[in-house]
Amino acid sequence: MTASRKPATPLFLLDLLALLLFAGAGLWSHGLPITLEGLARNVLPVLFVWLLLAPFLGTYRRPTWNNLLLTWALAFPAGLWLRQMVFGGAFGMGFLIFLAVAMGFSLLFLLLFRGLAKLLRLW
Repeated sequence: MTASRKPATPLFLLDLLALLLFAGAGLWSHGLPITLEGLARNVLPVLFVWLLLAPFLGTYRRPTWNNLLLTWALAFPAGLWLRQMVFGGAFGMGFLIFLAVAMGFSLLFLLLFRGLAKLLRLW
């Protein structure tokens, strides 16, 4: 690591926290209890795809806004699709509406936490 590069771990942890808070907010907004099982059910499929793509997209090796947005744009819908497949959900209009809402709010959480990383000079 050069003197100008910052370690990737804080950025990953902030992204993970953003995804966990997003999932918790989703559970809460649907009147469901915020449990470890509920968070895992909602975050793990997205996180799985995110971690598969991140090394190839340079999400943490060369962290930029563009890399974050590309990772989000690819990993989030693929992770939600995977979640639907694993838990036997339907892929009708309801899923598309859920996907649009989830994409918007997840991006909000990720941008807020990456903005925090900028303020704290972690990035």
